[in-house]
Amino acid sequence: MAQRALGFALSWVAPGFAQTVFDGTTPAGMLTSLASFLILLLILHFVLRAVHGRTLISLIGPPAQAIAQFRAVLLPLALIILVVEIAPPWWSAEALAQIHPPLTWLLLLAPALAALLIQTGAEELFYRGYLQQQIAAWDARPWVWLTLPNLAFAFAHWNAHAPLEINAQYVVWAFAFGLAASDLTARTGSLGPALALHLVNNAYAFLLYGELHGPESGLALFLFDPDSALPFQPASLVAELGLVGLMWLAARVALRR
Repeated sequence: MAQRALGFALSWVAPGFAQTVFDGTTPAGMLTSLASFLILLLILHFVLRAVHGRTLISLIGPPAQAIAQFRAVLLPLALIILVVEIAPPWWSAEALAQIHPPLTWLLLLAPALAALLIQTGAEELFYRGYLQQQIAAWDARPWVWLTLPNLAFAFAHWNAHAPLEINAQYVVWAFAFGLAASDLTARTGSLGPALALHLVNNAYAFLLYGELHGPESGLALFLFDPDSALPFQPASLVAELGLVGLMWLAARVALRR
């Protein structure tokens, strides 16, 4: 929603750039797309102030606790992604179409992580902070406050232009990911672990791989030929859900130390 609002506004001023924001096909377009989630933060801020008399910080939990839990979870999750990358099966170099110039990619890494922190932070504040807390206050049954906000989170990932089977896979994955983030939030009393989980996941998704000239590929290091993409396979969904479960378990173990 935030991305589209900014994109429509930009279309009046710079139509060409606005399209790159919609598609995320250039570094500038992708950075702007991620940073556009500041709009969601602003909207949430005004709603909290006007309707609930609360601040954004109140959604996070005790700040010192949230920061400590974020730090405790971040490194173990990053290590899991590293292990997944170096372990077989490896991706085929034949499908690699282009590599983003490494020096340019490294120079973009800091602003990319900052923009990802805005995007993931906005989503966590809205879905696991605001929605989950409001629904739990309305109905304390865990299946209610676990299910409803994450159905909203899952279907926010629906792409009207994508094939049905790809959408179904993405929605199922997003729902499972949301459940993991919600569980961590409920168990720890802060958004710190969920934010670390979301940040590592999205850094992996947006900064490492993408399709050449494909959507959300502007910050990716490795760009693959779109024709090499595999069709939907149940095994790939199982693997993706398994990675979510592994990251959730690693976060739980890290938080027990």
